[in-house]
Amino acid sequence: MKSSVFPLLRRAALAPLLFVPARAAEPAAPADWHAQSLGQALLYVVLFSFVGIAAAIVGYKLFDKCTPGDLHGEIFDKKNSAAAIVAGAVILGVCLIVAAAIVG
Repeated sequence: MKSSVFPLLRRAALAPLLFVPARAAEPAAPADWHAQSLGQALLYVVLFSFVGIAAAIVGYKLFDKCTPGDLHGEIFDKKNSAAAIVAGAVILGVCLIVAAAIVG
């Protein structure tokens, strides 16, 4: 019986590439984002707030372009609450990703 499930495993040249043990990646050096003063902390809050709001707006606009129809028109002109819930979920998802990226 001929095995056709893994035809690449029969080749001697590819066997060392497939069975190389994985090494653990070394952790990256942590970035020093700890504020040294109250002014620097407030600057970080404002900076990351603008980054988060911009990412949420871009995510909403990108989702609006990828879906058929006009999502903005559905929500504000036709008062479609289901479309508003979906748009809110998209914005919340983008904000969770941004928050996880900021926290690390």
